[in-house]
This record gives sequence, structure tokens and C-alpha cells, in this order.
Amino acid sequence: MTTKQIAEAFSRHDFASTYPYLSDAIQWNLVGSQTINGKQHVIATCDQSADYLKTVTTTFDKFLVLGTENDVVIDSLSTYEDDEQQRSNVASCDWYRFENGKLAEITSYTIEIKD
Repeated sequence: MTTKQIAEAFSRHDFASTYPYLSDAIQWNLVGSQTINGKQHVIATCDQSADYLKTVTTTFDKFLVLGTENDVVIDSLSTYEDDEQQRSNVASCDWYRFENGKLAEITSYTIEIKD
């Protein structure tokens, strides 16, 4: 996968396909929340998120990608809807930084948008 494909897969919640490309020392900065360090901790967080995402329908209303050789930024707007038609709209901007072909750092800015 290219760096752009890896970033797009991660932002589209296809986490498992990105696992082989994660640096062992990856750092995921969830701005305003926490920082997750290390490949195994990032995978565990992704797996937990994937379990939740199985319970909702996700629609990407916006998905813009800008990239260079070692950096990819994705600006997205997503709608999550559960079985009871409860909706949540989330705006996200994720900056993916690569080193030697491996995903070394992710910085995620996320906010829920009220209707």
C-alpha cells in the first residue's frame, strides 16, 4: 500500500489492513483526549473502535485527502447512525506522518457537530 492508501484506509476505519504498516514506536495523538504509544496499544485501541463501529452505519459526507511523500492529511465529515436511528455527526482531521515507509505518528482532531 502507498502512504496515501494506508492513511485513507485508517481514516475509513479499515484499521486491520494498516497494521502491517505501523511503526513499532507509533504515536497516536488524540488531541484534547490522550496519546497512545506503541504498535500494540494502537492496535488494541483500533480493535475496540472497530467493535463499536460494527454497531453503527457510517457515511462519509466529506473525505478530502492531501499528501506528500511522508505526510498525508485527511479532512472528513462522517455521520454515524445506530439501529434506533440515533445520529452523530463528527468532523475529523487526521495528520499521518510516515518514516521509512512505516506510519510513525497520527495526530487526530475530532469534534462532534450538533445538528
